[in-house]
Amino acid sequence: MRSLSIVIVGAIAAAGLRAAEQPPTAEGLAFFEKKIRPVLVDKCYQCHSADAEKIRGGLVLDTREGIRSGGDGGPAIVPGDLSASLLIEAIHYKDDDFAMPPEKKGGKLPDAVIADFETWVKMGAPDPREASGLAKKATTAEKGRDYWAFQPPKREPAPAVENAAWPRNDIDRHILAGLAAKGLTPVGDADKAAWLRRVYFDLIGLPPPPDEVTAFLSDKDANAFEKIVDRLLRSPQFGEKWGRHWLDVARYAESTGKDINLAYPHAWRYRDYVIAAFNQDKPYDQFLREQLAGDLLPAKDDKQRAEQLVATGFLALGTKSVNQANPRQFALDLADEQVDTVSQALLGVTAACARCHDHKFDPISQRDYYSLAGIFLSTETRFGTFFAAQNRSAAALIELPKGAAVPVMPRVMTAQERQRKQAELDKLRKEATDMANATYQAAAGGAKRGPRNQQQLLLLRMNQVGLLEAELASFDADGKMRPLAMGVQDQPAQQTSSGGNPSRRKQTPRYESSTPDQAIASRLLERDGRFARPPEFRVVGDSPLFERGDVAKPAGKVARGFLPVLTHEAPPKIRADSSGRRELAEWMLAASNPLTARVMVNRTWLWLFGQGLVTTPDNFGTTGTLPSNQALLDMLAVKFREDGWSVKTLIREIVTSRAYQLSSTFDEKNFTADPENTLNWRMSQRRLEAESIRDAILAASGQLDLRPPVGSPIAERGDGPIGQFRQFPNAGVPEDVLLEAGSRTAVRSVYLPIARELLPDALAVFDFAEPGFVNGHRETTTVPSQALFMLNSSFIATASQKLAERVIAAYPQVGDEGATLAPRVQLAYRLALSREPSETELQAAMKFFAKFSSVATTPDADAVATQAASPAWTSFCRVLFAGAEFRFLK
Repeated sequence: MRSLSIVIVGAIAAAGLRAAEQPPTAEGLAFFEKKIRPVLVDKCYQCHSADAEKIRGGLVLDTREGIRSGGDGGPAIVPGDLSASLLIEAIHYKDDDFAMPPEKKGGKLPDAVIADFETWVKMGAPDPREASGLAKKATTAEKGRDYWAFQPPKREPAPAVENAAWPRNDIDRHILAGLAAKGLTPVGDADKAAWLRRVYFDLIGLPPPPDEVTAFLSDKDANAFEKIVDRLLRSPQFGEKWGRHWLDVARYAESTGKDINLAYPHAWRYRDYVIAAFNQDKPYDQFLREQLAGDLLPAKDDKQRAEQLVATGFLALGTKSVNQANPRQFALDLADEQVDTVSQALLGVTAACARCHDHKFDPISQRDYYSLAGIFLSTETRFGTFFAAQNRSAAALIELPKGAAVPVMPRVMTAQERQRKQAELDKLRKEATDMANATYQAAAGGAKRGPRNQQQLLLLRMNQVGLLEAELASFDADGKMRPLAMGVQDQPAQQTSSGGNPSRRKQTPRYESSTPDQAIASRLLERDGRFARPPEFRVVGDSPLFERGDVAKPAGKVARGFLPVLTHEAPPKIRADSSGRRELAEWMLAASNPLTARVMVNRTWLWLFGQGLVTTPDNFGTTGTLPSNQALLDMLAVKFREDGWSVKTLIREIVTSRAYQLSSTFDEKNFTADPENTLNWRMSQRRLEAESIRDAILAASGQLDLRPPVGSPIAERGDGPIGQFRQFPNAGVPEDVLLEAGSRTAVRSVYLPIARELLPDALAVFDFAEPGFVNGHRETTTVPSQALFMLNSSFIATASQKLAERVIAAYPQVGDEGATLAPRVQLAYRLALSREPSETELQAAMKFFAKFSSVATTPDADAVATQAASPAWTSFCRVLFAGAEFRFLK
């Protein structure tokens, strides 16, 4: 039998077969630090590191060179090549002889971790580790404050420019000065039609209606541009477009993802909160406060209280391994996901990379990480889901104040139905209890298991019990749905009096579902506390520092606090009986905080120009990119704060600038000097987001329904898994409901169901944001599946036919067919592309339709021509949708 370590590397391809490596990106390095290094440390270093008593098979995994060159048999990882990376084969446990990690180290890794390793290899195995095994830390927190991003922004006077007639505002002066310093000049302005289409999609995500294009082109008012911008900022569709941008950052989704992808039926409330906040131009500082600590803020009435509670869904929406068997691990993973989201989304730093060790690049220590983690470990996350055999970590929800009169799903449960379901629940509970008694018998050294089929039937009964309990608890005594929401609240504070029992301060009422029969649960999952939240995390308190992130190795406690490198004045003091989330928000919003305003300003610039002034919007640290124009970024950040944190004011200033009005014309000199257009010498052509593509198709074809729905298809189905599983019969959300959601409804795409790992086809094909992570910048790909979707999907087929019917109906044929042909073609172009066809395009269309006119010579000319018109026009309209111009802004 071969040596375990030798086999791991023995069948791997030779080093010469390695994929060509590209310099690692900041996102790739962060992925390694968060997902890969902790597993290597915990599972591999004992036998495969420089510190190991004996290095097995000559393989060291604690350096980049070691994992690539490998041991006795060759490289352990071949970047970009899964099949040549035997380490991947080993962790899949395909061969018992060299399955890794060995059973004594915990056995096979969870599927999610294996998937992370595969993702890492496919992205080129980015790895910052030096030969020593530990990359040298960038600097101390004190010295780290010298880095540009960790210094508060300062507003310098706008630079003087030679061409004083070109700028419209200070943005333009900064842009022009930056170009002049490189000997470059901006291109000319975009034509009015191109600018109008651009600003419509950028502000509301929809194309301009033809009559508004005509009106704008004929408007000679000097303020014509500003009038359009102001009207779009007031449009209710503005919040739907810009709210979706924020939902990318907030990793919004309606399911847990991971082990058993369970639905979040109440996630839609947070979606609607975000849309309303952008429409109301809620000041960004208040928007941030509510999402971090809305439950701790004062409220003038029940409506405001409900709004603030819903806002805290920001912290509850993340992915969760609800089947995690170790409750301490689950609690720490939950807090880690919240630290990671808050630090990247709001501060643009990767603080979660310091969970297992000091950050390898930024001046963030492991102690700094656990000072933040303590804040979230002192927070109770109410994300819902129901107790089931595969869900050891079910949580309750928050019940919103009745006086708020918030909308609920239009479902009712009659008294007769409740009585029937309660009787069914009682019956299932008894059956499950009897099965548990027969299957699990208390015995020394553990539980004695019964036949496997009996165990499976018990699991099924447990899931049925959990689903029924959750359903019954979702309705009030009158049969109406209870106003429930995801969110967070503080853990109870420790009593200072003798006895040490925790006491809870007065808080908002919460939804509590009934718990499963204890006789069932104790036998099935040994619910004697092993799957409850660990006692040390049931009250407000500081977190231990866990050595190497190992939940079994707690060290001394770390006081709750904030990142020293971003702290330039005395931070707010966290009360002993509070989690510290409100103080965290105030620290972020302090005038001395260097990143909060910068990060949001940079995101706004990115969403309007296609790339940020800092091109790594979620990472302003030392592995991120330097700003292309720091003076401009800082000017906007300071002004953003001075203008009351108004996002609409910020957007208005940007889109009324000359820089935003530039054309996308190519200039060889400029391109040679600045091929990435980081200096903004032109407007970069951008592909529309998936939502705008779908919404534009619906708008052009006359199908778009602008009425916001209540809830979502996931909310309509209620609790259950995403997809269909035999363990959950007749429950959950079927795959076709999600995949085909884009074709089954005409609402705006922001209201489509977003389940992790099962997105609607209309969104997934055009690079929708991965909802498992903070996503400040979507990828843009060009792949065959996109063209196939635009040419072959039923959604496009229907839309093409509807557009055809729309243009035919607008110009009914009277007499000569040629008299209506040109107007119809022109209308189709205006609806699809927001412009008139060129003479060449018009003539090409005429030739196309001439191929169908021959049918008019038949005896039944009128009837045959009518039958031929729709297929011909449908094909013509499909081509307009499928063209690149439809999907791109210029």
